[in-house]
Amino acid sequence: MKVIVEADGGSRGNPGPAGCGAVVLDAGTRAVLAERAIGLGETTNNVAEYQGLIAGLRAARELGAAEVSVRMDSKLVIEQMSGRWKVKHANIQPLNALARQLAADFQQVDYEWIPRAENSAADKLANDAMDGDTIEPRQVADESEQVTEAESASARSRPSGWQNLRGAPVKMLLLRHGQTPMSVDRRYSGRGDVELTELGERQVHAAAKRLAAMDGVVTDDGPAPIIASPLTRTRQSAQAVADATGGELEFHDGLLETDFGEWEGLTFLEAAEKYPELHRAWIGDPTVVPPAGESLAAVHQRVTAARDDLVERHAGKTIIVVSHVTPIKSLLRMGLDVGPEVFYRLHLDLASLSIVEFYPDGNASVRLVNDISHWA
Repeated sequence: MKVIVEADGGSRGNPGPAGCGAVVLDAGTRAVLAERAIGLGETTNNVAEYQGLIAGLRAARELGAAEVSVRMDSKLVIEQMSGRWKVKHANIQPLNALARQLAADFQQVDYEWIPRAENSAADKLANDAMDGDTIEPRQVADESEQVTEAESASARSRPSGWQNLRGAPVKMLLLRHGQTPMSVDRRYSGRGDVELTELGERQVHAAAKRLAAMDGVVTDDGPAPIIASPLTRTRQSAQAVADATGGELEFHDGLLETDFGEWEGLTFLEAAEKYPELHRAWIGDPTVVPPAGESLAAVHQRVTAARDDLVERHAGKTIIVVSHVTPIKSLLRMGLDVGPEVFYRLHLDLASLSIVEFYPDGNASVRLVNDISHWA
């Protein structure tokens, strides 16, 4: 099925109250298949434009589209997605990366700039969103225009762009490292290389014992591989798992914790007092960068690349991933296909276990979150 995605976004103040809109049309009849109108809080025009594109691509994917023609009046988005302009702004880079990831799920995507007058439907939806009217994801076509069951099945079986494989999912058993002196004091702990406390060692040994007894971890084909962040606290945690399961241990830089820059070692209150405006903005905006550090959006982009690598190399297998709170939240965010709010609303305990499966057609299933029954 071929569709047209018309998308728009705007901000009253730039930055200011923002919203985005998208409409998906049948390429042959121009019948409306889906609409989106999403309030974005306070952000810029360019961010809102990209969010409109992302909403439209997601709607097209839900309909099972194979080919997409994107039409927008944003010269920036069209030129950057077409590869003719570089993506220089730090706030736009993760949005561009996400849009490209979504576009890779289709057989073909092309981009066309159109005058604002020809983008009135999406423009109205964006303005409705700024006024507080949100259209939840749903099809709005009548029954004769709905995607058929056969087309939906075809879309589900089609390999996604980030893997290009078919078959069983990659099952990731996600283990957060155990307690450290930094976590005891509730300090920002990113790239600082600290060791586990005695309690932390007991926590990860309990988790390792549990993992060794789980189905699919030790099979006739051998134990599940263990992939970990290379920092000391995750190395120690992963080694406990390797000792219990016999699995081969490797390290992946993509699983490193957020680089908190100048906030490293500070408590939440200390960082808020020293950097009041920046810290307040960081709490709700994943694109905000701590001084000399790394934004949560950048972490998500890095972990997405790590996920893609692991899914490709361990197709159809069970693997154990030993990492930190933010990368694990990022993997769960991908599994749930939700926005960055998960970074702020999801709690993960030390030495907690979560499980997510990534399927070769691009779907995913989160099966467990923040289980600490092995040590609590």
